[in-house]
Amino acid sequence: MNFKKFAKGFKKVAVASSVLLLAGGLLAGCGQTGLSNGSGSSDKVEKKAPKDLKIGVSISTLSNPAFVNLKNVINDYAKGKGSKVIISDANNDTSKQNNDVEDLITQKVDALIINPCDSSAISTVVKKANEANIPVVCVDRSADSGEVVSTVASDNVAGGKMAAEWLVKELGANAKIAEIQGIPGASATRERGKGFDSIGDKKLNIVSKQAANFDRAKALTVTENILQAHSDIKGIFAQNDEEAVGAARAVRAAKKNVTIIGFDGALAALTAIEKGQIAATIGQQWNKIGEESVQMVYDHYQGKKVPKNDKVPVKIVTKANVAEFKKQVYNK
Repeated sequence: MNFKKFAKGFKKVAVASSVLLLAGGLLAGCGQTGLSNGSGSSDKVEKKAPKDLKIGVSISTLSNPAFVNLKNVINDYAKGKGSKVIISDANNDTSKQNNDVEDLITQKVDALIINPCDSSAISTVVKKANEANIPVVCVDRSADSGEVVSTVASDNVAGGKMAAEWLVKELGANAKIAEIQGIPGASATRERGKGFDSIGDKKLNIVSKQAANFDRAKALTVTENILQAHSDIKGIFAQNDEEAVGAARAVRAAKKNVTIIGFDGALAALTAIEKGQIAATIGQQWNKIGEESVQMVYDHYQGKKVPKNDKVPVKIVTKANVAEFKKQVYNK
């Protein structure tokens, strides 16, 4: 064997291997966004004060008073800390929301707070934000894929269970009720339905489950159809308050006595509760949801540990405590 040739060849292989290993390490480093280390934050984040941050906000729709309130809380809290805020309204259109978020990415915002129209559809732009190294916080609804710093939302499953248990208590076991569902692709729809059905399918007689896409007008039409098909229903669970208000209008027009419980704690529903048109709602603490979504951005940019899922408690609001809830959440 020619040992000189062997040694020379071995040296070339060793050098080539070292180059490959180095290149692999550099590529791995380039692929890290610093957004996913199990805590929703990163030690490698460049620290920034709130006054140095530009935050892009995408709200699913501002035709829903609950989300108008959410927008106002986010805007006031962020501006109060000195941050610049850019807010867009998706009008419940997934394509518009994706375009809006892409535009915010182009504007090089420091962070995104997104209230998704659809949890699956929003995933595309969440991934684009990841590629741009822009941290994302989802609020009220989650994203099905892509890395998010945190999802700040009410405990929707627990709220759904509360609504079912409340109807059982008010109307009795096996009472005939209808369930008006939200937008099929929204995480809130899935979670509220999961919680409600886990109790309702066993203890109530759910004669109809129909989607109204979290829309007041659609809920009115859906409820009219339900009342025609099931004139003897005793209760309705609406997966948001816009639907509850629409359902209440249909019930009044039909001159029926139907117990309605909604979900949100929106001002329109609280007024309807005071008037006796709606019996109850699962109240979300919009003040806390909005403020905590912004605070997650601040904590991320301070290198603090951020929870992947921030569950904000909900409570049943009836005529007995509606005034207290309004003061607590809306300062009214």
